[in-house]
Amino acid sequence: MNSVLLDLPKRPERVHFSSLRSSRTVELDMELYSEALQYLASHGLPAEEEEEEEAVDSDLLQDVFSDDTGWVPNSTEVPGLPDTPTYRSPEDLLEKRLLLLREILISEEVYLSELETLLTPMKALRASAGTSQPVLSIEQVQTVFYQLPELRDLHREFHSGLRARLQSVDMEPGTPVQLQHRDLQLSVGDLFLKFVSQLGLYRGFIDNYESAVQIVRKSTQSNPRFRVLAESMMYSKGSDGFRTKYTFEALLYKPLDRVTKTTLVLHDLLKHTPGDHHDSNLLQEALRVSSSFLSGVNEGSQQKTAVTLSRGERRQLVRDGFVVDVCEGGRSLRHLFLYTDLLLCVKLKGGTMGRQLHYRFCWYMPLAGLKMHWAAEQDPSADLQLKISNMRAKMFHCRRMLQEFMRESKGSVSRAADRCRRKLEACELWLLTHTPSFILELHSPNSKRHIIHLSSLHELDEWREAISKHKTEDLETVLPDLLSLANSCVKLRMTQQPPLCCLQPEKASSMCGSLSVVVHTACGLQQAASVYVCVEVDGFEIFDRRAQTCLSSYSLTPQWDQELVLQVDGAQHLRLLCLSQSQEDIMGRATLQLDSLDMQKKWKKMTLNLGLIEVIISIKYTPHPLEPPSVTPLQQKTVFSVLIGDVARQEGVLVPHIVRSCVEEIERRGLEEEGIYRISGASREIQALKHAFDTNYWEAVSKVRNVDVNTVSGTLKLYFRELPEPLIPTDHFQSLSKALDLADPYHRAEMMLSELQSFPDVNRNTLLFLLHHLKRVAQKAEQNKMSLRGRSSGPSSLPLPPESESSRSCHYQTARNRGRTMTVFLRDEVS
Repeated sequence: MNSVLLDLPKRPERVHFSSLRSSRTVELDMELYSEALQYLASHGLPAEEEEEEEAVDSDLLQDVFSDDTGWVPNSTEVPGLPDTPTYRSPEDLLEKRLLLLREILISEEVYLSELETLLTPMKALRASAGTSQPVLSIEQVQTVFYQLPELRDLHREFHSGLRARLQSVDMEPGTPVQLQHRDLQLSVGDLFLKFVSQLGLYRGFIDNYESAVQIVRKSTQSNPRFRVLAESMMYSKGSDGFRTKYTFEALLYKPLDRVTKTTLVLHDLLKHTPGDHHDSNLLQEALRVSSSFLSGVNEGSQQKTAVTLSRGERRQLVRDGFVVDVCEGGRSLRHLFLYTDLLLCVKLKGGTMGRQLHYRFCWYMPLAGLKMHWAAEQDPSADLQLKISNMRAKMFHCRRMLQEFMRESKGSVSRAADRCRRKLEACELWLLTHTPSFILELHSPNSKRHIIHLSSLHELDEWREAISKHKTEDLETVLPDLLSLANSCVKLRMTQQPPLCCLQPEKASSMCGSLSVVVHTACGLQQAASVYVCVEVDGFEIFDRRAQTCLSSYSLTPQWDQELVLQVDGAQHLRLLCLSQSQEDIMGRATLQLDSLDMQKKWKKMTLNLGLIEVIISIKYTPHPLEPPSVTPLQQKTVFSVLIGDVARQEGVLVPHIVRSCVEEIERRGLEEEGIYRISGASREIQALKHAFDTNYWEAVSKVRNVDVNTVSGTLKLYFRELPEPLIPTDHFQSLSKALDLADPYHRAEMMLSELQSFPDVNRNTLLFLLHHLKRVAQKAEQNKMSLRGRSSGPSSLPLPPESESSRSCHYQTARNRGRTMTVFLRDEVS
């Protein structure tokens, strides 16, 4: 595919003379220069000399920017180094800056009107595509309007943000601007940085532009109805409602013309921004990102399409991002590029002391025959866990110091704040490479193997999906020129910087406090499965940013009703994933934009669509100052010999994990086991399983699936035996016993259920959960030989706490009454 820009109509070019200068004598050089000037003047072409130093490559900018500076107020020069002009005072410089911002806003309004006009016929054309006489087919409609709605939304968001920032300035053209101190310090750098970070939307439009123009030209010639539409596109411009007439093709050119002027706008704005203004660094980064993007555009995707594959396809960049690469026993931050036929891992070099950024080749793997396997990383050693805890505490204090510096300097970046920011960045980088993460193993047919780590399960699944989409067994890979491919990465990259929060602009809407998420239930499973939900948040990794529910029972509609609480700092997004028990199957994922105002201090219930699966959650945000993280690694609290209410509260559930896990495993493979609660498992295995539940829940879940089922039932009985207080509280047990003496069954049931309602919530929920389980055990009495009267050795045998010597003689009768209570519950009250 040829460069889109080379095929577009251009105005007369400005010619730079570095290419006309000879290496001979100065006199000959000047003669050639004079002759060239005369020649160009005779042909009516403007000429200008090239600056010696330019921040933006002149080869990039020539032949791209037209003389029409629509979005570039008062700018007629090709952008070079943004020299700050000299004004009488800083206020004059900032006043000029505000005038530029106002002109940019007006230009944005005009461009949005053009996009709206261009999109006006889309709905009608799409509707006619389904009729017997369509103007365009549905495929043609999709091609002509490809990415245009997304571009409109992008500019609509930028325009709204800029207008809100400038609301204190008189927006009527021609009227003087009344400036106050807060106007002079107006901050817009974050808006421009966010805007240019989404310029990738234009890449799809540019790649599709030729196809869209061909459809418009052919339809204009062959279809009279489309010709009338294409030649009479009108849009309103200005407050007077003046309507300008455009052709369809002219309006289709507007986005392409617009994006090429982004660098000029940023260059001009940066030129009028003082170096000590808090926008200066943000605008410099935005200019760098914009220039990098336009470099790839102006080259016409030369590197991306330089290689033609065997089936006539082109090698193109699909995705890129930063990952942690494991090599020679160490971990290093690397940039991973996914092309249509291969994976390329490179290391970013340079960028300091005036050195040019470039990439150094690390490794590559063809997609043909590539196999992937992922897993969660094992828990770190005690020594590494201590280092992680210390680094999180250090990052917490660095972040608080930086916030204090910024408050004292009222937003401007002091030298102390800059040092603190660098320390914060170093802490984040260390945690990014050392914190336990998710492992993606890559295996090629020639036995090559590479391991990469990703901190987010959501990001890992995106990489797996992107690779799988382009991975085919019969894909033939053309051996790449590794040097050229690595060098092209600087121009082609869509991800400009590592995923560090300190490099992102601070947003007022980001969360700082406690984020509570209750995962209720899910639906849409194609077959019954045991699944769990993983919740992730972004922000600073001062605290754990990930939590997950327990495994559900085997069901088409799994239910958890489990609360997960995360301490967040700078969180803006929540990501939800649903996984099967095998942990190799990610069944769906979704991302939720966090709204701190909408979710603050009140529960908000919602349904998230994870593809085929829907998960119902409730979410609440409680803002509060965060406490420093503990430098002592957090250990899982024990569950045995602990009050059942305390266990449930620390796990955020209605029924403790150990009860659910054991009961669900017994129902999965032990309902027909003879003497399931009468025959105990091996004492050593029971103690090992007890230790696992006390120290590592997920290790315990794995053990439960593999040990003898009688060991599982024995562990459950042991849990209830070691409760400090019985499941049926002592002060309620006597009331239940008296209710059993009532002759009237209806009155007896009413009294027992009334007493049950007065139980503590966890005790009541766990007892009902257990009774339903025992009823299912009783339904299989012919196979398991566990009748209603045969479960005195089961979990229904819930001992009272130790009593005095005088009351021990009553234990036998108490146990008989307790067994009688359970029998009546199972037979009459549990439906």
